[in-house]
Amino acid sequence: MKRRDFLASGAVGAAGMGLASPAIAQSAPVLQWRLQSSYPKSLDTIYGASETFAKAVHEASDGNFQIQVFAAGEIVPPLAIVEGVQSGTVEMGQTGSYFYIGLDPAFAFGTSLPFGPNTRFQQAWFTEMGGNDLFNEFLGGYNIHHLPLGGTGAQMGGWFRKEINSIADLKGLKMRIGGLSGMILQKLGLVPSQIAAGDVYPSLERGTIDAAEFVGPYDDEKLGLSKVAPYYYYPGFWEGAATLSLFIGLDKWNELPDRYRSILTTAAGYAGALQLAKYDAQNAEALRRLVAAGAQLRVFPGDVLEASYNAAKEFYAETAAKSPAFKTLYDHQMAFRDASLPWLQISEYAYDTLLLQAAQQGVN
Repeated sequence: MKRRDFLASGAVGAAGMGLASPAIAQSAPVLQWRLQSSYPKSLDTIYGASETFAKAVHEASDGNFQIQVFAAGEIVPPLAIVEGVQSGTVEMGQTGSYFYIGLDPAFAFGTSLPFGPNTRFQQAWFTEMGGNDLFNEFLGGYNIHHLPLGGTGAQMGGWFRKEINSIADLKGLKMRIGGLSGMILQKLGLVPSQIAAGDVYPSLERGTIDAAEFVGPYDDEKLGLSKVAPYYYYPGFWEGAATLSLFIGLDKWNELPDRYRSILTTAAGYAGALQLAKYDAQNAEALRRLVAAGAQLRVFPGDVLEASYNAAKEFYAETAAKSPAFKTLYDHQMAFRDASLPWLQISEYAYDTLLLQAAQQGVN
């Protein structure tokens, strides 16, 4: 007997006894929700994760839970997902939580902190160390429930119109940079600006900004950033593990049957895993194309990295003193990051270094 036939016959039989039919209906109500992304459809990695998520929910609920996905700006402004969810204009939204640090710097923990955990350890912090539960305790004050929706992996440092030779070159530099990174780099004289994805290229082209970080080779190539800023810097120390967030109205989340909450959580994990895999599969080829087309790869000077790290530590101490929520999340995440570093050093880092050395010897 087919699965759908079995479910249908079971429902009819239960209804005949006057028992289970109401329970089945309550566990699988017909719902139609709207989800808006902060990202345009052209970014098939990030925006595409929303569509993958919605499709997985539809299939797992036998079509009873339908989520219509909208691209950046189609219902609310791209960086107004929190407001859209709080007002009920949309039931859920896909965004970078660090876009909302103006409300509280603790919003950054849904995405990443400069010099924070790498991708794997951030995921472990969310799912195994209670990080997402802690983050949701904070978000409850904003009537929001959070589910991690994949990530980008370690990002690049961004595109610059001119070379960065020392820390002095950051002074007065106008840069599109998200999250706490811009606030930290302000200490070094940089002028940060938070700009939605669709506005990054024209801002660089017009000279409104001098530099821009977005994600990495695959997405950056789609935005055409190399055409207006040839110097491509790394490492992106401000986003060593950028997670995307699914914000859901807390009242809506609480109204859901347990089955639907489980479906949403599982679908977010599935869509997120595919998103990260796509980045890992596509970034290397995109980087080759960018370099072949004239992009100039550069490593940030040592004094920039050292000064940025020191500025970050200073900023975190100042922010923790002002925001109790930030301090709670920061202490929790950094304790796990620091405890994980020795294992990282003798496992992934050691293995990756070995592979790189072997590959270089093979080429030589």
